[in-house]
Amino acid sequence: MTRLVLKFGGTSMGGPERIAHSAAITAHEAASGRQVAVVVSAMAGETDRLLGLAEALGGGLGEVETDTALAAGEQASAALMALALKARGLKAEAVMGWSLPIVVEGPPGAARITAIAGEPLDEMMAAGIIPVVAGYQGLDANGRLATLGRGGTDLTAVAVAAAVGAECDIYTDVDGVFTTDPRIAPDAARVERISHDAMLELAAMGAKVLQTRSVEYAKAKAVTLRVKSSFLAPGASAGTEVVEEARLAERRIVSGVAYVRDQARLSLHGAPGAEAAEALFAAFAEADVAVDMIVQARARAGGAVVECSVSGRDLPRALALAEGLAARFDGLEIRSETGLAKVSVVGTGLRGRADVARTLYGVLAREGVSVRMAATSEIKISALVDGDLVERAVRALHGAYGLADG
Repeated sequence: MTRLVLKFGGTSMGGPERIAHSAAITAHEAASGRQVAVVVSAMAGETDRLLGLAEALGGGLGEVETDTALAAGEQASAALMALALKARGLKAEAVMGWSLPIVVEGPPGAARITAIAGEPLDEMMAAGIIPVVAGYQGLDANGRLATLGRGGTDLTAVAVAAAVGAECDIYTDVDGVFTTDPRIAPDAARVERISHDAMLELAAMGAKVLQTRSVEYAKAKAVTLRVKSSFLAPGASAGTEVVEEARLAERRIVSGVAYVRDQARLSLHGAPGAEAAEALFAAFAEADVAVDMIVQARARAGGAVVECSVSGRDLPRALALAEGLAARFDGLEIRSETGLAKVSVVGTGLRGRADVARTLYGVLAREGVSVRMAATSEIKISALVDGDLVERAVRALHGAYGLADG
């Protein structure tokens, strides 16, 4: 008998009616003859409410007690979903993530899963009981509860699916992964199938349907994901399937266009290239400043130019760290630029295709969009552009690569 894990996010657990509808979806899948498990997030807004209470009392993210409070949101959701399933005549049981246990390591609020005990879930599913697992939480080596941070419930669902040999359906408020943001390009089409690698790049480049950690885990454990809408009737959501690349019958050259706003560019001019770059990125690593694009070139007047992009919120810290290098390198000049955005073209078919880059540069030039920086990998090309022009860039690229056809 095949197995399926269903994950319901905050909007799918937004109140009694939404929970009842998610229970109906679960019942529909169980009626198909598969053994089913469920993983749930806190009700929409509940995590923020609990965090606000913790902060009002002197707590904050990264503290053990705050983690204990935040995990209560998922635990309440698990109990409520189990009750909704029982009201439909199904056997269900709420299971706390820490009680399985899901073993984690790392700091409170940003722990990562290292192991999961699948045997209790195996036994329940084999007995016809639907386990409803509270996501976003686990047990650390000290026997304390710790939460997994942003995207933690998606990660929990994928880990549970890997542990019990199941596929995983992620239910959200959109019917799958689209070729770009439909709010910007109304002709955006739903992608029927996409590889883990392409989905990982889209998630990392700004697509918000799935978090990168869950996609990474799914790829490592060969778990098939499906992104579906919980706002449609049970069985009505077509969704998008995320699979191993070898299972794709056709590899589209471009799978989608993603974007991220609030980007900034920081550059060092006139310093010895290797030494300055090493010192800069060592300081960034120590301060946990995330760096995206990196470019190094030699200036006409001598010396090196090292440029990188960071998020706008990280720029003040990045500038402070860069300015701290001034005393170590004579002639070092630091420059920065804000109000930028990143637009990325993603697809496993990009490998070795110079014409994709030609199209990107040509289209953006015709649209009057200057490329401040660019970065490439085997399956993506990203360009840093003026933030005011990012929507124009997204629409133009989406049309140029023929993505309206899905």
